[in-house]
Amino acid sequence: MGSAKKSSNAERKARIEEMRRAERARERRSRILVIAASVVVVAGLVVGGVVLVKKQSGDDTAAADAKTSGHFVTGKDGVNTWKGTLGRTHVTTAVHYPTEPPVGGNHNPVWQNCNGDVYTEALDDMNAVHSLEHGAVWVTYNSKAKKSDVDALAAKVKQTPYTLMSPDDKQKDPIMLTAWAHQRTVTGADDPNVGSFFEEFVQGKQTPEPGAACTGGKGQ
Repeated sequence: MGSAKKSSNAERKARIEEMRRAERARERRSRILVIAASVVVVAGLVVGGVVLVKKQSGDDTAAADAKTSGHFVTGKDGVNTWKGTLGRTHVTTAVHYPTEPPVGGNHNPVWQNCNGDVYTEALDDMNAVHSLEHGAVWVTYNSKAKKSDVDALAAKVKQTPYTLMSPDDKQKDPIMLTAWAHQRTVTGADDPNVGSFFEEFVQGKQTPEPGAACTGGKGQ
């Protein structure tokens, strides 16, 4: 009897242990399936998010181009003033501006540093337009500009907060001054219109966001 009882207990323990092993195996399989399902769900969300962002970005670009419409009106002082709509939406995809340099419109979320910053290479228009929104005057020149004028203007910019300067070989005139919705050509660094343009438009009434930062953005 005693021997049979011991044998029965041993078999029961063995069955219990086998059941426990089977249960642990099922739990492991369940965890693997849950993890795999989670990965699939997350991947789907990521892909869906990317598609949505791309679609929204594309929509933003279309809106950016559509919201910049109008034309220049030249005043008696020689300043061209944009009459029309200039979008102000932050976008990360390319915007095609109707003027060179642009005088406003939708632009990159990051502004170009404009605390008297002089750049020796062409800028991304989308960053520079953001600087214009902050009330900066942007001095640009092409290969036809005299070196003496470029050097003199660079010295002026370096002494003037809320200004920036860069080459732009796509513009039609040797030296141009641009503010938000305003632009003019000057004959050289000693042209009195340089001083008057700076005085009127550096943080001028045209500024959409007066006092906004001109540092902490995109630099050299």
